[in-house]
Amino acid sequence: MNTPSKEYRGTHAAAARPVAPRKIQLNTSPNLGEVDFGPLAKHERNIAAIDPVSVADILRNAFVYPPHTIYADVKIAATGFDPEQDMYGSPHFHYAFHTVRAESRPLADDVEDDALIDSYHRLLCQAIKRATLNMRAPWLLQSGGKDSTSMAIALADARPDTTCLTYLGGKEEDEVASARFVAQHLGLRHEVLECDPGRAYDRYLAMLPRMPLLSADFAALSYADLATEVARHHGDGMIDAQCADQYFGVPLRRQDHVMKLLARDLRLPQSLFTSTPVSHSFPLCVALSTLQMDRFERYFPGSRFSDAEVDALFGSNIAASSRQRMQLFHADLAEATTPEAQRRLALVIGESSHLGKGMYAARAMSLRLAYPYADPQFRDWVFRQVPDDRLIGPGGVSKVLMRQYIAECFEQLPYLKAKGSFRFDLCGLARQRFDQVYAYADEVKALLPGASRWLGKHRKLMENKYFASKFYLLAVVLPWLLSHTDAHADPWAGHTPNTSSGRSACHDQSFSAQPYSDLRPR
Repeated sequence: MNTPSKEYRGTHAAAARPVAPRKIQLNTSPNLGEVDFGPLAKHERNIAAIDPVSVADILRNAFVYPPHTIYADVKIAATGFDPEQDMYGSPHFHYAFHTVRAESRPLADDVEDDALIDSYHRLLCQAIKRATLNMRAPWLLQSGGKDSTSMAIALADARPDTTCLTYLGGKEEDEVASARFVAQHLGLRHEVLECDPGRAYDRYLAMLPRMPLLSADFAALSYADLATEVARHHGDGMIDAQCADQYFGVPLRRQDHVMKLLARDLRLPQSLFTSTPVSHSFPLCVALSTLQMDRFERYFPGSRFSDAEVDALFGSNIAASSRQRMQLFHADLAEATTPEAQRRLALVIGESSHLGKGMYAARAMSLRLAYPYADPQFRDWVFRQVPDDRLIGPGGVSKVLMRQYIAECFEQLPYLKAKGSFRFDLCGLARQRFDQVYAYADEVKALLPGASRWLGKHRKLMENKYFASKFYLLAVVLPWLLSHTDAHADPWAGHTPNTSSGRSACHDQSFSAQPYSDLRPR
């Protein structure tokens, strides 16, 4: 393989190597309706178009800080950005749904519960009808939790032809029984897809050439699996029950407060993590990892690469450039004076991860995607007309009105006792696909010369979910980069792809996943 030039491997490599002169700006906020990725359909496959700082963003936090994307010549107007702004200039971020920006809400005793519940149902049904207007056969991604249960209740009235699909991620999953019970009680068809890490990864590789942008959300492979299954069963659209947290609020658990206190922005020797007994303890690794994190970035989910590890992966000091992208959000962060407000802001900033995973997979499978909770009329009513104690109750009880709405149909559900949904078998993926990902790392040395070294050093530690989570990030990122760059363009001129690595599958647009029979009615 050719040796990358020093300027390409440097922090500001995107500026050192020219990209196409055109500039693309997309509106990606679900509050603005369906996203059009059409302008990216013929985006050039050139490694020089990749923004290295955005790759660092993903390795550090699993998403790219908006308005940036994985491409240097593509920017997004996500939630909090006015799409009329030039995202290549100095865009202003302003999130309108901080609690401090709410108009005076009704007092607790000013509104009857029955009236609130009736309005909630009516407005949610209207939101569903608008969002699924062009769907012939919608499928609800039903986790079994509060958000999807509330959505299923309204769907039984607004779109009773919906199929509910629950993902069984592994031994930590505990909401399948709840999801099945809800769907059957409401008269909705319900099916379960069990996680097979190898199958899900193959499906992800198959759709890569058609994925417009990159997200490494820790449910991205789950969504690739689900989107493929929906398409195989002739569904034409997916309903995702996300987006309610941004205006209902997200009270912190005790564990969240502890993690925030632990975040100290320290630099620890990486040898500490591979020592015994630390390397075999997931909780200990997470605690030590948190000591290295910025307090705000600790709100982003998952075990991620530290700044020192990211610099080692690139062979240059690039993590600091990723951190600098947080400057754009400092004004709003200053207004977020409570931990709950800060976490809510983190959800919005990380939108390109937790929503992108569905947007990109749906686009790859030619499916429509609906977020009824992002409907402006429903959202604004909840934010402005629902009393504070029906949003977050005493003791940090979340989504009180949603719980009251569900209680009209169901007295008690398993999700009230434990939480878990759409998880992915990270350790299983490492067991099944380590050699394949290692081969990808060898091919992408031009951009990440340290990836194969990291994989080789940590190969025997993949039964610890902390290290398997980082493996997952590389497993998602590396083949995407290979699929969306020209293998024969400088700096890879003359390099022959290793077909045993599976790269040919990434580049072959006619490649399709083989049919599976894992979808079983429940």
